[in-house]
Amino acid sequence: MADTSSTPDTRTPAQIEADIKRRRETLAETLDEIGVRVHPKTIAGDVKAKIVSQVDHTFGRAYVRANHVVSQVKGQLVTQEGTPRLERIVPVALVAVGVVGLLALGSRRRRG
Repeated sequence: MADTSSTPDTRTPAQIEADIKRRRETLAETLDEIGVRVHPKTIAGDVKAKIVSQVDHTFGRAYVRANHVVSQVKGQLVTQEGTPRLERIVPVALVAVGVVGLLALGSRRRRG
């Protein structure tokens, strides 16, 4: 702020009143903005938006990783022409059937 004690104010009373009115309006806008920023709903909305953003980012990364794994598995089980590689699919299918069978057998033993 300028030191007004040594320089005379050359503004007219109307100019001073207009300046005061303008400063009041600016102050009112600033106070309204502060009120909105510290309102609980605004704070909760900001927190919610940050959480949603982090969850979206995490799911996005997980989707990319899963897509990469699926592409790798597909590359192992299918040729570049798109035909299945039976020499790789059959052993994987047999292992899967064996695991499912063991799980089914284990659940029957627990019930019986």
